[in-house]
Amino acid sequence: MKVIGILGGMSIESTIDYIKLLSKHINDKLGGQHSPKIAMKTVDFDEIEHLQHQAAWDKLGKIMAEEAKSIQNAGADFLVIATNTMHKLVPEVEQAINIPLLHIAKPTIDKIKEDGIKDIALLGTKFTMEQDFYKGRLLEANLNVIIPDETDRNEIHRIIYEELCHGKICPVSIKVFQDIIQRLADKGAKGVILGCTEIGMLVKTAPIKIYDTTAIHMEAAANLAIS
Repeated sequence: MKVIGILGGMSIESTIDYIKLLSKHINDKLGGQHSPKIAMKTVDFDEIEHLQHQAAWDKLGKIMAEEAKSIQNAGADFLVIATNTMHKLVPEVEQAINIPLLHIAKPTIDKIKEDGIKDIALLGTKFTMEQDFYKGRLLEANLNVIIPDETDRNEIHRIIYEELCHGKICPVSIKVFQDIIQRLADKGAKGVILGCTEIGMLVKTAPIKIYDTTAIHMEAAANLAIS
């Protein structure tokens, strides 16, 4: 079994889900008492979050690169970044390491294309919804990406950072997300990417197909680990 490198802590809530899902996938596939081999580092998300909102991406790139090198040195055979937003810094991370990086968007795109869906909604932080580092990969895969309007983007961003990253599940916010997804479905979306690793804590049902990137990413990591 390969050693899975995980760069986590962004937030700790989703990182916990990563470990749980990865462990379940490995045990389901191998049975017995099998569990994943992991080399992991977590960051202090308070520092990361402040730098994100200061647009200090150069500094963040250096932090991510150093943490990735540390994970590689700990014996990881490949790396996953346990968050969608920080995939903005994949180029900096890949330049710093010699092991493969399993990009969170790749298995998600594969699932969407397997389902024959063309029109896909994208939810996430404002960074993920508005910038090209994530949307660009979807567009390169010939998907039509539909994002919420500015008011909805601001509310999604607020809920992620003020509630979900702290493990808070508010019934009002569940309704907010359901209404936003319905509006995206009305615009033609046939599926919705939960493009923030915490959103799956809140969104369990939708009128269109759900693609939970946390679950998809960990299934792909488990498959790669035992391949």
